[in-house]
Amino acid sequence: MKTNKQTAIILLSGGLDSVVSLAAVNNEIDIKLALTFDYGQKSIKKELDASQKIAKYYGIKHRLIQLDWLKEITNTSLVSDLDIPTIDEAKLDNQEITQKSMKNVWVPNRNGLFINIAASFADSFDYDFIIIGANKEEATTFSDNSERFIKDINEALKTSTNNKTQVIAPLIELDKNEIVKKAIELKVPLQFINSCYNNTKKHCGKCESCNRLKRALKNAQLEKLITDLFEE
Repeated sequence: MKTNKQTAIILLSGGLDSVVSLAAVNNEIDIKLALTFDYGQKSIKKELDASQKIAKYYGIKHRLIQLDWLKEITNTSLVSDLDIPTIDEAKLDNQEITQKSMKNVWVPNRNGLFINIAASFADSFDYDFIIIGANKEEATTFSDNSERFIKDINEALKTSTNNKTQVIAPLIELDKNEIVKKAIELKVPLQFINSCYNNTKKHCGKCESCNRLKRALKNAQLEKLITDLFEE
C-alpha cells in the first residue's frame, strides 16, 4: 500500500553522484531501498563500505546484488587485469582522450541492467521512482548518463512494469562543480563517499573518476576533504 509520500528505490554506488542524488530528493520522496551492485569491479569493497555507511546515515535499507556473470562477458579494466586508464585533470575536457578512456572502462549495458533490476523491485513493491546519479558532465562521455537515455528507458518502463515506475536523475543538468556545491548545501557526508575505480585504500587520484571529483573539490576549496579522501 502506498503512503501519501511518493516512494523510490535508489542505485547507490557510494560515489559523489549517487549520494548527492539521494540527498537531493530525500525530503520529498520516501526512499525505501538502496541497491549496490557487485559485478566483480576492483573497487567493490570500497563501494560497498561507502554505500552501507551512506544508507545507514540516511536511514535507508541497503541491499547488495550479485552479478557474477557480468564480469565473465567483459574485458573492461574495471574487472580485469588491465590497468585502469589515468587522465590528468588538464585533459578531462578533451573528448578524444575521454572517449578512449570510456571504451576501456565500459561495462556492457550496465546502467540499463541496473535500472531494470531496480524496476523489478519497484514493480513488485509499487515504488514510484528509481533514482540514479546521471549528470551532465559524465553524459558527454557516457551515453547511459544522458537525458536521451533517461527518456528512452522511461518509455520502455511504461510497458515493462505494471506500476509504470519512472527513472529520476536529479543531477542531469549539473556538472561536477555544481554537484559539489549542491552537496555542500545539502550537508552531504562527503567523508563517506568513494568515486574511485581502483582498489587502493583511499581514492587513487589518478583515474578519470577520481580526477573529476578532485577538480570539483578543488574548485569548491575543500582542500581538507581532498587530503582525507585521496592517496598522497
